[in-house]
Amino acid sequence: MTYPFSTPHEVTKYEIIDEVPKRAMVIFAHPDDAEIGAGATAALWATQGTEITYVQCTTGSSGSNDLEMTSEKIVGIRAAEQRAAADAIGVGDIVVLDHPDGELEANRIFLGEVVHAIRKYRPEVVFTHDQHRINGFQHRDHRHVGITVQDAVYPYARDHLHFPEQLVDGVEPYKVKHLLFWGTDNPDVLVDVSDSVDTKINALAKHESQLPGLSFGSDMDVRMRARHTDAAKGYGFKYGETFRRLTARA
Repeated sequence: MTYPFSTPHEVTKYEIIDEVPKRAMVIFAHPDDAEIGAGATAALWATQGTEITYVQCTTGSSGSNDLEMTSEKIVGIRAAEQRAAADAIGVGDIVVLDHPDGELEANRIFLGEVVHAIRKYRPEVVFTHDQHRINGFQHRDHRHVGITVQDAVYPYARDHLHFPEQLVDGVEPYKVKHLLFWGTDNPDVLVDVSDSVDTKINALAKHESQLPGLSFGSDMDVRMRARHTDAAKGYGFKYGETFRRLTARA
């Protein structure tokens, strides 16, 4: 289960992101994390022609508070919910790495999987969890995804002598331009998502097993909109989505 509706931390200034990439990738631990973290930006960019790929790192096999639920059953439920949410966002492929929920390790096997996905799909922008978040609880899987994605972007996907066995069938080393972290204590960039917050909320509502009762006008909807409104204050638009950005040298 995830709890995305805590009060955001104040910042003094954001840089506005208005460049739209040709390809972007969202790498996330559990079904629903992608929409919580970057759903509005991904939806906005999808309408503007960006090819969006999801990399889901676990099956979500422990994501239920229902004592009658089994891991086998919840995996199927969450897979269907995630595909429906991705369709609402405008996502193409979903790469599922099939690690058990709660057992993700920041090891070489996982690193190689993420490197291969980046090299295959060649995103200009990658979104993921901020592993350095300390002002609140964070799932261990989230931290391990953030660590591994940052390592995969730099230097492993870039340098041909890392995982050279991957370099077949058109797969080549690749340099990601921007890495955007969500759930960060120190956001520094902002996207105007005034036209896509509704899409984000609609997509999140597909995750009925995790966010029951989310619909337009619900309490959760109001809280989510308030966060996006707070992010956009002083910038001349209604809703914003924030990230911490790392940019690779040219």
